[in-house]
Amino acid sequence: MIRDATATDFPRIVALNAAEVAHTSAMDAARLAFLHDAACLHRVAVVDGEVAAFLLAFRDGAHYPNPNFDWFAARYPSFVYVDRVVVDARFNGRGIGSLLYRDLFGFARRIGAAAVTCEFNVVPPNEASARFHARWGFAEVGRQWLDEGRKQVSLQAANSTGDA
Repeated sequence: MIRDATATDFPRIVALNAAEVAHTSAMDAARLAFLHDAACLHRVAVVDGEVAAFLLAFRDGAHYPNPNFDWFAARYPSFVYVDRVVVDARFNGRGIGSLLYRDLFGFARRIGAAAVTCEFNVVPPNEASARFHARWGFAEVGRQWLDEGRKQVSLQAANSTGDA
């Protein structure tokens, strides 16, 4: 089941994020509350009553100070930016990420966003994310170094009509 995230989900979301922090950014409860309030879409996937995954996304024009979001905002007038999507490793291979992305692309179409954007690490590499996003029609539109040169991301965009 896919549903809107609520404050009661926050401890589980913070824990899921912490388990995958090598592939995303650190996030404590206060940061999550800020992101939740600024997001246009914050969804969770629930399996057997447990939050198994979450997705946070922001609309163009959002008040979200972030170098990757800013990069897209300078180049795309209409977009939804995926800040992070995390699936509990115990649930990998069940199509949960695809369910969240199907929901995301439907949302982007409903609000009239022309593109869905995201980034994933290329240094250090996140090959699973690269493969996943390629299946959804994402293509690299730029790269940038972050964290004082410790991380490089591939900036990706897909037409919001995409569906894998």
